[in-house]
Amino acid sequence: MLFSTLLPVVFPALALAHFVALLSPGQDFFLIVGHSIRHKLQGSRFICLGVALGNAIYIAIAIFGWTSIRDNPVIFSVVEILGAGYLLWIGSRLLKSKASDAVLEAEQEQVPSAIKQLLLGLNSALLNPKNALFYMSIMAVILGNEVTLVQQVFCGAWMFLVVLLWNLFIAATIGQPRVQTNLKHSIHLVERGAGIVLVFFGMALFIDYIPL
Repeated sequence: MLFSTLLPVVFPALALAHFVALLSPGQDFFLIVGHSIRHKLQGSRFICLGVALGNAIYIAIAIFGWTSIRDNPVIFSVVEILGAGYLLWIGSRLLKSKASDAVLEAEQEQVPSAIKQLLLGLNSALLNPKNALFYMSIMAVILGNEVTLVQQVFCGAWMFLVVLLWNLFIAATIGQPRVQTNLKHSIHLVERGAGIVLVFFGMALFIDYIPL
């Protein structure tokens, strides 16, 4: 009885579709990689939390039917342009990564504060309106109109936890001593690679607004 109250019949399909989407690297993934490879889990765990909270906000938007971002092209464009600028800023910082071991060791001591990490992750998730469209689409298409509010909230809580745990798993894996040892002499290359990807995402968003 409890399971039928909390779980809609299509929950397995929703959970599978959501997790498969997580396996596709996006801007949040490369942000986490760029920080966890240098600061390990200690310097990226609150980024993971911020990303998950940003997703939770868009999940709540999808649950309660607020479609302003989707239906208002001005709001959507503003959020998308801000997001593009944010990605370019983060990407440019990662592109400045240095190869010097002395500089690396000095920078590793300066672990970003919890608030700074949280804001980085939260901004990355919120300044990507496609997150809102994804959750609106997946919940509308898979869940449909027959699910209860309780079931929607349960599904939302499930997706929040999956995003959080998956991102923490990525950060913790990259922060393992063995992985760190193998990457010791190429950390700056990985960071620059992550920076290139984030800059690419940002430029791709801006290109959509350039008249051809």
